This record gives sequence, C-alpha cells and structure tokens, in this order.
Amino acid sequence: MRTAWPSWRRRLVRRRPEYRRTWRRWPVRWRSLRWKVAVLMAAVVCTVATGIGVLVHQATYARSLSQARDTAQRQLDLAVVTYSRTGSTQGSEARLEAPHMPARLRELVRRGHQGTAFGAGEYGPAMWGARPVGGRILSVEIDMRADLRNLRALDASMGLAGLIAAGVVLPLGVLSADRLARRLRYAAGTARRITGGDLDARIGTGDRPGDEIAEISTAVDAMAASLQQRLCSEQQFTADVAHELRTPLMGLVTSAELLPDGEAAGYVRDRVRVLRTLIEELLEISRLDAGVERADLAPCPLGPLVEDCVRRTGLEVEVRVVRTAVVDTDPRRLDRIVANLVTNAHRHGRPPVRVTVEGEVVTVRDRGSGFPDSLLSQGPQRFRTGSKERGRGHGLGLTIALGQARLIHAALDFVNAADGGAIATVRLPGRHRTETETETWTETGPGPALGPIHP
Repeated sequence: MRTAWPSWRRRLVRRRPEYRRTWRRWPVRWRSLRWKVAVLMAAVVCTVATGIGVLVHQATYARSLSQARDTAQRQLDLAVVTYSRTGSTQGSEARLEAPHMPARLRELVRRGHQGTAFGAGEYGPAMWGARPVGGRILSVEIDMRADLRNLRALDASMGLAGLIAAGVVLPLGVLSADRLARRLRYAAGTARRITGGDLDARIGTGDRPGDEIAEISTAVDAMAASLQQRLCSEQQFTADVAHELRTPLMGLVTSAELLPDGEAAGYVRDRVRVLRTLIEELLEISRLDAGVERADLAPCPLGPLVEDCVRRTGLEVEVRVVRTAVVDTDPRRLDRIVANLVTNAHRHGRPPVRVTVEGEVVTVRDRGSGFPDSLLSQGPQRFRTGSKERGRGHGLGLTIALGQARLIHAALDFVNAADGGAIATVRLPGRHRTETETETWTETGPGPALGPIHP
C-alpha cells in the first residue's frame, strides 16, 4: 500500500524536480570506495575502543572489589580484637547482627565460617565482612558508592575518547579513501575513453613499487597499447590490401567490358562490379578507421534532402515527412548513410520499406525478420550479416553507415519492432530554427540506380 508523502515534501518536489532525483541517487554514494573505507576505519576504531573500554572496566571493577574486600577484612580483624577486650563494638566500625547484611553471607557465618560479600548496604552498594563471635554475627560494611561513581566516570571518559578518536579517524579515512577513489575513477575514465575510440589515452601512473593501483594502471596501459598496435596493424592491412587490388581490378574491369556479349560475359561483368564495390567499401572503411575523413557541415533542410537521397537509390521506398527541420550536416555523407540503410532494408528485409522524417530524426523500417541479436548487442560487424534470414552480403553497409554517422556527429541505433521488422534510427544534431510542420507522402519507384557515393 502506497503512503502519501507529507505536504511539505510534495511542495518541495513540485518546486524543485531535481530534489527527487538527488534523493534517490544518495544511497548510491554510500556504495563508493571512499565511504566503505571510512566506515570500515570508523568501525575498527569503535570496536577497538569498545574492547579496550570493556577490559579496563572489568579490571578496574575487579580491583575495586579486591581493595574493598581487603579493607573489610582488616576492619573486621580490628573489630574482633576490640570486641574480645571490651565485649562491645564501641570505637570500631563493626556492628552486631546488622540488618542489611546479604543473606548468603549470613548463612555462611551461621555455619561457623567468616567471609566477605558484595551487596546492597544501608546507603547503597557496599562490601561486607562478617564472622561468628560468641554465637552472634560481627560484621563491617565498606561503602563503595564512591568507587562505583569513579568507575562510571571512567567509562564515560573512555566512551568520549572513543568518539573523539572515531571523529578524527573518519575524516582521515575519507581523505585517504578519496585519494584512492580519485585514482580509480581516473583509471575508469581512461578505460572509457579507450572504449569510446581514443586509443592514445593512457593512465600513466609511473613506477610505484608496492602500489596495487599503479600495477593495475600499468597493466591497463600495456593492454591498451597492445590492442592499439594490433588494431592499427589490422587497419593498415585492410587499407593495403584494398589499395593493392585496385590496379588489377581496373584491368579486370577493362577486360570484362571487351568481352563479347553473352550470358558468360554478363556473369563476369556482374562479379566484377561486386568485387569493385567491395574494394571501394574496404577503402572507405580504412579511411574512416584512420580518422583522415572530415565532414563538411552545412545547414540543410532534412526532409527534402532525405527524399532526394531515397530517390537516387532507385528502390521502391515509402517516404513520410512528418516534420522537417534544418540540421547541420554533410549532405554527401548523410546520403551515404540513408542509401546504405535503405539498401540493407531491401536486401535483408521485406517490403514495404518506409523512411520517416520527424524533426532531426530519420527512421528506416522494413517488414523482415529483424536484426540479429548479435548486431543489437555488439553493433554492426564487418563481414557478418547475422542470421540466414537476413540474406547475404559482405556486412559492410551498416559498418560504413555507423562510421559516417559518427563523423557527422549523428547517433545511429538499431532495434527490432514489436510487431516485426527492423528499425534503424538516425538522430542528427539540429538547429534552433525549425520550418513549418508538414506531412507529405512520396512513393519512389524504380529509377536510374546510381553506384555507391563515396566521400
């Protein structure tokens, strides 16, 4: 059952929406290393202070009882001497048949023994000493109220000292743990930068023998350097292979065009075109990986630009412009992205293929079997087309689209629709000025198909 918040909290949440988010995030801070170390140090200090306090308390209490028992025994011996000489207890602190004597001590004396016992006296806690004298009980009472007061004062002093020690250690623990946490956060941030594509990022802690965090940082730097070297070697190999194949490919293209017309010649020309497309795509990927490409950004109306891009693919696509906006983008690279997404939808999905433009967002959807799980979890992979239901291909189209999208600062997402089909969404950085909202429908039919557009 949900309980209502107090009125003051409802007013605070209405006035400051960030209050509720901050209040919910607060427990996360207590799971940080800084607070864990600080709380651990404070717990250790409190545990040590409590243990020492208990030991000191027990030792002091036992010493007080021992001293009181010795005092009671001495006074009882003096009282016995006085009673044997005078027949009375006058002039001593002893009494006969004291009414407040502990029952267990009284029973012990009645059996003919002498002894001492701690118990309640006439005015408070006391140490009793008693022995039989002529058929009667002679006893002395040592008041222990002052000793117990001193013991309580000692306990309070030790408790205060423990609190002061915890108050001093807690900030020191927070500062020490915060230094370690900052180093770990810096290492985690560097790892995230490497994951984001900054392969030159390093932690760089230096040589610190015996420092575990420095050892981890050095291992991460070595791993990043090794991965960077392997990745650069792979990229260089891809670029070299694609570049070296261009010369024999041009000769192959020329030779294919010189063949006499026929079924075999058509098949050869088709395979040559596929090979040429593959090599051009490999060169494009190598340039994107090397980071030598630069986007030529300019303000463009997104709706007409997407319609023109789809029209030039020569494929049957339903284009819907719900709301167009002016975006800062590179038209040539956006054309490459849209063309690859539309071609991928036709090649691996099923019609109808629909392209929707709404503000700064472009969506391409088909009615096929959807993207494979590996693509949704890991992103586009080179030379991997996923499941057999998605068709055949080199698996480079979506990889190129993703690289071009990053170059123009756009986000490219891949999801599967709940009712079937694959959805690719391009989110472009927009401008403040937006055109009038319109809704137009364009049906593009087969037209002059153009080859892939390369930057």
